[in-house]
Amino acid sequence: MKFSLALPNSVRVKALAQPWELTVTGVDQTVMAKRVDELGYDMIVVPEHFIVPKSHVELSGPHYFHSTVAQAFIAGATQRIRVNSFVTVLPLQHPVVMAKALSTADWMSDGRITVTFGVGWDAEEFNILGVPFGERGRMADEYLAAILELWTSDSPSFDGRYVSFHDVAFEPKPVQKPHLPIWIGGDARPVLERAARFASGWSPFLTKPVDIPAKLDFIKSQPTYDGRDFEVVYGLGTSRVGEGHVVIDDPTQRPGMSAQEIIDQIGWLAQLGVTMSGLPVPPVADVNAYLDYAQWVIKDIKPKLQ
Repeated sequence: MKFSLALPNSVRVKALAQPWELTVTGVDQTVMAKRVDELGYDMIVVPEHFIVPKSHVELSGPHYFHSTVAQAFIAGATQRIRVNSFVTVLPLQHPVVMAKALSTADWMSDGRITVTFGVGWDAEEFNILGVPFGERGRMADEYLAAILELWTSDSPSFDGRYVSFHDVAFEPKPVQKPHLPIWIGGDARPVLERAARFASGWSPFLTKPVDIPAKLDFIKSQPTYDGRDFEVVYGLGTSRVGEGHVVIDDPTQRPGMSAQEIIDQIGWLAQLGVTMSGLPVPPVADVNAYLDYAQWVIKDIKPKLQ
């Protein structure tokens, strides 16, 4: 089982954040990223929203990064750890600019960037940015095809409803071949079909763990799935966040579980097809206590799951 971690104060969702996290600075996050890299975590994940309507601040919080900018910064501060987004809201990006940002970060980090794309859920955010919410799925499919064309073709060319380009050059290409890993976040049938077509990983947000095997089987049964290696990331604590970031009490994924409870839960997730997980951090006082817990996970938990 691989382990991911989100840095404190990269998101302030009510179901997950602790009060002390509001004092964490970018300098603190740099120190923490370096330490997490040294400890042997497999991935740091970065959430994204561009703007949060007042009606959602209570549950969602006001504080989010541009995922790709933050990924590039974290990759520059570390040596070996992969940096992923969770999630990049694809329909709100121009696909050419998105492709350039990610390939730049991948090139400069020597191939340590992964991106998890989602179609978004906040209609108000889309309205503010002037993007048609009802077309976000079609836009995502076309944007993904255009991005892959830019990343993999020596002479990129694309004709679409939302984006077209011809007679262009695009470099640097991603270091990773055929391109940097794309994961897809979400649960609906079109999301699973999108994962089968484009992705090498799936983040089943809002999916009950017991439903993961059937949905994973569906992805791999699609004619567009070619047998590529496929990651499934599901963090303990994920089910504490419901649609719209409502807080859900799930005693099986509470912060502060004992070592054996964590081992049992992670082992169960592995049996369901999960390949990467993260833990909800119990109440702690500060950055140092957070890092102590992160170290405990790697030293005392991870070895018992291998």
